[in-house]
Amino acid sequence: MLCDLLLSMRSPAKRIRAFLALAALVFSAGPALAQVNWRMTTEYPQNNISGIGLTTFADRVATRTSGFVTVANAFDNELKINSGEMPRAALDGRIAGGDAFAGALSGLDPVLGLSTLPFLVQSVDIARTANARARPLYEKAFAARGLKLLYLTIWPATGLWSDHSLAGPDDLPGLNLRAYDANSNAVMRAAGANAQFLPMDKALAGLRDHQLNAFLTSGDGGAGRKLWDFLPYFTAINYAMPVSIAFVRSEAFAALPEPMQREVLAAAAETEQSQFALLAHRTSENYARMRDNGVNIAEPAPPALVTALRTAAAGTITAWEAQAGADAAAIVEWAKHQ
Repeated sequence: MLCDLLLSMRSPAKRIRAFLALAALVFSAGPALAQVNWRMTTEYPQNNISGIGLTTFADRVATRTSGFVTVANAFDNELKINSGEMPRAALDGRIAGGDAFAGALSGLDPVLGLSTLPFLVQSVDIARTANARARPLYEKAFAARGLKLLYLTIWPATGLWSDHSLAGPDDLPGLNLRAYDANSNAVMRAAGANAQFLPMDKALAGLRDHQLNAFLTSGDGGAGRKLWDFLPYFTAINYAMPVSIAFVRSEAFAALPEPMQREVLAAAAETEQSQFALLAHRTSENYARMRDNGVNIAEPAPPALVTALRTAAAGTITAWEAQAGADAAAIVEWAKHQ
């Protein structure tokens, strides 16, 4: 009868407020029965941009649902589930969802590798527009695998961390380099580097064992991991502005009452906006922190080095366009002309 009363209210806002009041009442009477808790994870530290996003999302969800939905976050690969493994872990019930580096998900669908394509996006505004255009394609790719996209995080531009300065393309064959997805691995190999596509935990192990002497990652990814302990040089090649994608298992989302679903999506939208606002000063803050820890930053990067990498990237972009389909290729063509 009470549910019928809620549904009879004409105003959606009144229905949501009434439902929240009811949820709060039930929760106070028996929290173990009322509360929904999602376990989410990221392979990055809490102070990394992905970690900040999950923290923000958890706070917004708890506030908007009056504690009906809570999120328990695991950071820094605490659960030993890297980005590429997160979709399967969610479907298996080990986690409800997480924040995954999109490039590592391109094996699920090539479109998820769009943001890591080399040298297409050279500004925050272009990155935001390109991802807004791609978002329906991302959502479709996730939905086809039983996952619900929540929000995107755009990362600062990717550069090259190394144990020595890079003067030009002749230095590339001397790099044993960690690439962050299949596309970047192909580009760096085509340019002459000995590249390996490795998740962050394995890459850090390779760095500590002196098997690697270079990383392809942003100042954000490197600063969060204190890469300067091993790699005190950063060359700002502006390779890409990749995204990470926060998601939850579709089944877990669908199990929520409809008013709660709307509040969760509103929390996700607020998180995405705050993540974008964070990006405005993130690069300068990272660079200041890096310099404070002795990192030599080459900005701009040596032109001959960038030219060599751009040349090496052409074949990878063409191959990706053929795999990803016409809608995704149209976004790439748009970005090329900005």
